[in-house]
Amino acid sequence: MSTPHVVVVMGVAGTGKTTVGPLLAARLGVPYAEGDDFHPQANIAKMSSGTPLTDDDRWPWLDAIGAWARLRAGHGGVVSCSALKRGYRDRLRSAAPGVVFVHLTGDRALIEDRMSHREGHFMPTALLDSQFATLQPLGADEAGVAVDVAGTPEDIADRAAKALAAR
Repeated sequence: MSTPHVVVVMGVAGTGKTTVGPLLAARLGVPYAEGDDFHPQANIAKMSSGTPLTDDDRWPWLDAIGAWARLRAGHGGVVSCSALKRGYRDRLRSAAPGVVFVHLTGDRALIEDRMSHREGHFMPTALLDSQFATLQPLGADEAGVAVDVAGTPEDIADRAAKALAAR
């Protein structure tokens, strides 16, 4: 299965974007880009200290992801990006109009448990509440699918690929 679309794997921290993204990209036969790699160092330092990012912090990050997506348009790709607000997704769509979103969703307790077992990630569990408070789920008019994060990463990637193929 392959797609000319660029797929943005979105959701709050701890939903498995970085784990599921490469698995989904492999299933679709397209390259994967880690959204965290597009953050300026100042953003990483801020999040590492437990301070949520502001919209002003996020704009350059979203613009960099949007530029990558624009370059992949027509060729396909998968990139992870929290894309929590409609305005963030609008900004990505303005850079790359054909992007499609896979919103990884799940129970807060499950996500917090997974976050607490991660090693070497800069996003502390303490910021999960701010992530959920910021989250605006995909609107009915937004190209994308919601996929529950229960199960193994392979199960989640399979469900995401099937949901994308069905849309």
